[in-house]
Amino acid sequence: MLDPFGRRITYLRVSVTDRCDLRCVYCMAEDMTFLPKAEILTLEELDRLCGAFIGLGVEKIRLTGGEPLVRRNVISLFRSLGARLGGGGLRELTVTTNGTQLAKLAGELHAAGVRRVNVSLDTLDPATFTAITRWGRIEQTLDGIFAARAAGLAVKINAVALKGVNEHEFDRMIAWCGEHGFDLCLIETMPLGEISGDRTEQYLPLSLVRSRLKRSWTLEETDYRTGGPARYYTVRETGRRIGFITPMTHNFCESCNRVRLTCTGTLYMCLGQEDAADLRRPLRDPAVDEEGLREAILEAIARKPRGHDFVIDRRHNRPALARHMSVTGG
Repeated sequence: MLDPFGRRITYLRVSVTDRCDLRCVYCMAEDMTFLPKAEILTLEELDRLCGAFIGLGVEKIRLTGGEPLVRRNVISLFRSLGARLGGGGLRELTVTTNGTQLAKLAGELHAAGVRRVNVSLDTLDPATFTAITRWGRIEQTLDGIFAARAAGLAVKINAVALKGVNEHEFDRMIAWCGEHGFDLCLIETMPLGEISGDRTEQYLPLSLVRSRLKRSWTLEETDYRTGGPARYYTVRETGRRIGFITPMTHNFCESCNRVRLTCTGTLYMCLGQEDAADLRRPLRDPAVDEEGLREAILEAIARKPRGHDFVIDRRHNRPALARHMSVTGG
């Protein structure tokens, strides 16, 4: 699949649910209204759509949410997609999770073919963790992280950089990740969805963070890539990698190779644009065969824009897009 700008689309992010057992302040409102069940694709429908994308050249699939591991029987989808690894056209199957369910499911994920997990952990301080997630317990996520490592999964820690909240912790997090053998990825907050609080107060440019970190750590350039938007460095003192995802200070649109499928079958060709394609309609239409489904996907890819329109609106204190990050799947 080639988009209008010659970029090859090889990476599909799939939100399997809009629900989550946490309410992180940068991702969701505290009082969320979730989608009715009838609008949500079944796991079998999600598997069929993923199969169509794989047939069109997608090589990497990441399952996201909400929190993907709270969806009932989601492991069956991992197993079905895992069966496509290698000779089935898929090169990698991964997941982004808040870690709360990993203590139960890490072994099954590895058995299904998952080899890497991204775990959201914005702080190592228990009180700050509860404040950011609104009602989470850090012990549950830490137990999940170490269960994943014990199960043979490579763990990358994702931390959203929040001004005045966790910016003083990044040195500690680098050291902690180095001690336990994890990579770390810092992410700028993105203007999606109405949340409580002022986004201009949350936003922390990672260019500033990186310059601060260089006072204590030696960050060496590396060619390492995972297929996502992060730019990685090796931390000489720990031997681990640190990545920076910078949709605000330096967008990465010129190399974008991904599209996002929501749990309702809506395909967003760009995280930072509202244009989307309804794939649930052809998926559920008995008159549409596999070729028709592929045509619907290709038609959507032909509308993929050059780049996103993320901007923190300081005048009106409103997000660039109305939908919450949890709806799109990150």
